[in-house]
Amino acid sequence: MNPADLHGRLRPSRAGVRLRILAGLTVLLATGLTASSATGALLMGDYLHKRYVHTLQDSATRLEAVIAEGPQVAGGDQLSALLGPPLGSIAVDARDHVLLAGGAADLAPEALVRATAAVPAGHVVEFDDAPGGDDLSAIRIASPGVTLIRTDGSRVRPAAVILVIDTSVDDSTTDTLFARQAAIVAGALVLLLVLAVLVLRLGLRPLATMADTADAIAEGHLSERLPIRGDRSETDQLAEAVNRAFDAQSRAEATVRSLAADTSHELRTPLATISGWLDLHRQGGLTGPRLDAALGHIENEVGRMRLLVEDLSLLARLDAGRPLDRAPVDMTVLAAGVVEDAHVIHPDRAVTLTAAGPALVAGDAARLQQVLRNLVGNAVQHTPAGTAVHVTVTTTPDTVRIDVADDGPGIAAQDLSRVFERFWRAEASRSRAYGGSGLGLAIVEAIIHAHHGEVTVASTVGVGTTVTVRLDAEPRLTRRPRM
Repeated sequence: MNPADLHGRLRPSRAGVRLRILAGLTVLLATGLTASSATGALLMGDYLHKRYVHTLQDSATRLEAVIAEGPQVAGGDQLSALLGPPLGSIAVDARDHVLLAGGAADLAPEALVRATAAVPAGHVVEFDDAPGGDDLSAIRIASPGVTLIRTDGSRVRPAAVILVIDTSVDDSTTDTLFARQAAIVAGALVLLLVLAVLVLRLGLRPLATMADTADAIAEGHLSERLPIRGDRSETDQLAEAVNRAFDAQSRAEATVRSLAADTSHELRTPLATISGWLDLHRQGGLTGPRLDAALGHIENEVGRMRLLVEDLSLLARLDAGRPLDRAPVDMTVLAAGVVEDAHVIHPDRAVTLTAAGPALVAGDAARLQQVLRNLVGNAVQHTPAGTAVHVTVTTTPDTVRIDVADDGPGIAAQDLSRVFERFWRAEASRSRAYGGSGLGLAIVEAIIHAHHGEVTVASTVGVGTTVTVRLDAEPRLTRRPRM
């Protein structure tokens, strides 16, 4: 990851992130507060509506109970007392002529009579066309046997009584509640957004610090890392991930620089040798047997460079993670072949193989054979003449283990951690007397890791060295049939 890219991602987008978060919070808060307030107002309106409906129905029930007791004579004041203060009444004859009206019914008696006549008796009618914009509700009940006394002393016998209640107060209460809740929602939204801005400013402060650190890294302070507060927050997790990416990039860049330097160092000697022989030939200093010897030297150096290029190409393919072949491979058979080749190439060496039987893994046979050849070749090349080399293959239900051990001088403890480094050689071998490129064990490690295995080295100076390879056994192939 380029530090400048990280800076570009953090710095310019902070305001955009803040605005997007604020916009999202605004929508959520406005929606939540509005929904909560509207729900409260609607519930209040529904409660008030049910209350006046119940009031009308209860009053109608009381009046019907009184009428059911027999003929009744009552004045307007008595009827109002029976119905209750919020109610008004209209007395009508059989032709729906208004005989008597009082209370809230005085606002629109004829209209209320017509409205209640259009529905069955006992049903509540809502009427919102009264003069002055008042809202009324009414219910009609039959009133046989009831005699009402007017204020002038005359008496009337209504066929029905219409009870009326003015709901304007309840409606205005609901409207006022809506208005006040809207103001409260607006004020709360502003207050919450102000608090959200402050919280976001504090919350995004770690990102600002990260951006400043990214600036420093981009300016060349490559040892700088994003700060970690240790609270396992999301910003801490982001900082840790980015720091790991920086560390990996630093290691990769160091590896590339080291590889380039080591490769140029390895190529310098054969190229200088070839150039020297060619210069000598151009000067006429090579004739007869010396020319043949020179060509032999040149051929050896070209072979060394070819081997180096092939090894580097293989490591590049393995580093790129290119898939290997996956097929059943018997490591015992591969080890036997490598040991047999060693007997032919090094007839003076005692190279032995110990194996209890098949050791099957899933992998690339050619690459695994290269691993065994490199290990046996290293053991033969980097130990004195006559040193024995032992190859041991053992199996468990889950693992196949290959040990390549020698009885040589061993490797110093301080050098063990570097044996898999590319182009690294122990000091005693840096003369390239054995012709190695210094990539053998690096290739072994890369191939084994590509097979999801493990390779380790154990060595004691004066006793010998053992390289151990562990691979996952192939369960379907190592399972023995039942007898």
